[in-house]
Amino acid sequence: MTGRLQGRVALVTGASRGIGYQLAKLLAAEGAHVVAVARTVGGLEDLDDEIRAAGGATTLVPLDLTDMAGIDRLGGAIHERWGKLDALVVNAGALGVLAPIGHIQAKVFDKTMRLNVDATWRLIRTADPLLRAAPAGRAVVMSSGAAHSAKAYWGLYAATKAAGEAMVKSWANETRSLPLRVNSVNPGATRTAMRALAMPGEDPQTLPSPAEVAASVLPLLTDETTETGRLFDVRQNRFLTYRDPD
Repeated sequence: MTGRLQGRVALVTGASRGIGYQLAKLLAAEGAHVVAVARTVGGLEDLDDEIRAAGGATTLVPLDLTDMAGIDRLGGAIHERWGKLDALVVNAGALGVLAPIGHIQAKVFDKTMRLNVDATWRLIRTADPLLRAAPAGRAVVMSSGAAHSAKAYWGLYAATKAAGEAMVKSWANETRSLPLRVNSVNPGATRTAMRALAMPGEDPQTLPSPAEVAASVLPLLTDETTETGRLFDVRQNRFLTYRDPD
């Protein structure tokens, strides 16, 4: 297999279904060795079958991302085997619950924050030195329009995605002088299980498929993207412009 990412190593979380699954396939098709992370072993095995049938290569990592020590061990294993990481996709996440702020149970709040925020930070911390070691590291953290709209009853999920975007912007400012490029992505409404959970009455056939969204995200993980610390909007197919405070 030859492509834009030949000989590179890409880590994708939430790779057992949805956008993560499709993005892992595209990365492999471009020549990357995909380190696929998810809790669902069956989904990872299906991904492995598809990638290997097409001539690609994967390493499957069944891991619950609330296991922070497990994330650290994963980084250590990547360092020992490859000494670098060329691409990071932080895709796994949870909706939590749609409810008034004052009605959210503490255990639900803590669990959602742990996966969407704590694990994102831990992945960034673990991957940062590996990405710096690569000739042109690239990272994408999946966000959501909820981070900015903060609609009623979406407070928990919105807060986690806003936190993720803030971390990405700070990380980008810290590494701006390096070849490393890091960005957030708003995929928009997509035909995924999480979207169906949030919008049970919606016709999924009216939404873009995960494969379509993944195709728009892929270029952000290649050398052609030079932007950093930005938010890429899949629906508009462009980076959005925000005015930083003085």
